[in-house]
Amino acid sequence: MDIGSVSTKGVVVDRDGRIMACEYLWTQGDPVSATKKIIISLQKQLSARVSIESVGTTGSARRLIGAMLEADAIKNEITAHAKGTIARHPDVRTIIEIGGQDSKLILINGCVVTDYAMNTLCAAGTGAFLSSQAKRLDIPVEELGDVALRSRHPAKIAARCTVFAESDLVHKAQAGYGKEDLVAGLCHAVVLNYLNNVGKGKQILEPIVFQGGVSKNKGVVQAFREELGSDISVDADSHLMGALGAALLSRGAKRPKPFDCDIVDLHFQTGAHTCPGCANHCEIISFYRDGSLLDCWGNRCEKGLGKKENVL
Repeated sequence: MDIGSVSTKGVVVDRDGRIMACEYLWTQGDPVSATKKIIISLQKQLSARVSIESVGTTGSARRLIGAMLEADAIKNEITAHAKGTIARHPDVRTIIEIGGQDSKLILINGCVVTDYAMNTLCAAGTGAFLSSQAKRLDIPVEELGDVALRSRHPAKIAARCTVFAESDLVHKAQAGYGKEDLVAGLCHAVVLNYLNNVGKGKQILEPIVFQGGVSKNKGVVQAFREELGSDISVDADSHLMGALGAALLSRGAKRPKPFDCDIVDLHFQTGAHTCPGCANHCEIISFYRDGSLLDCWGNRCEKGLGKKENVL
């Protein structure tokens, strides 16, 4: 499972690492419900004879969902994306990943991660930015790539940050640029923002693999090819690489019993409180299953744990 801020992805792989079932849907601010929907969908795609021998989680909600699923491996996005990509593209040197609200650059040499970088607070180089501008232009976000490829004279859109980009987009539209040129300009703005922030000071070497939800945008793929002067590979499962990596990283676990899909019928709840143990006043998040405490985190010292009852 790859549980991100915008989308949640799930895959089931066989012993050879081939994807047997997959699902991709919006998180919508509720990673627990999204995970349940993913499990139901995966279960429908599989034979009743299939048993899940191990579970891995990654993404921004990896610890929360890791506790929910009693995951065998809970890994950060860099590790998971690298693992999934190397499994498909063992000669990869550079991974470009752009998701809904974050973006990453992973450099690899000999199947080993040698360096990486992630975006800062600016969202101008992410899928959320493209989605918001698609709504402004009244174009379905899934069609942005095809629209961009029809452009002959892409508009130059400021790529420094979201505010500047939106302001420049309005100005260019009022100046008479067509939607094709505006969208192509947005795609180039995303790429320039990425290269000038996430990729700043990094040596981007071929082979280059582009993944994440934005990799499905043909306009952004073409913009990367033009700006880098390099070929860009986009896997058919580019949006699932994090989930694939999490699954592969979980293999070999010694679970006492196979994963039980009936977990979707259980009730999960989170609670929060401020620890009074010291001056840090840590915000502790507690996670419960049917009223019993599964896990809690957020503490910066041991005083933050064991101060609440185990049952809601």
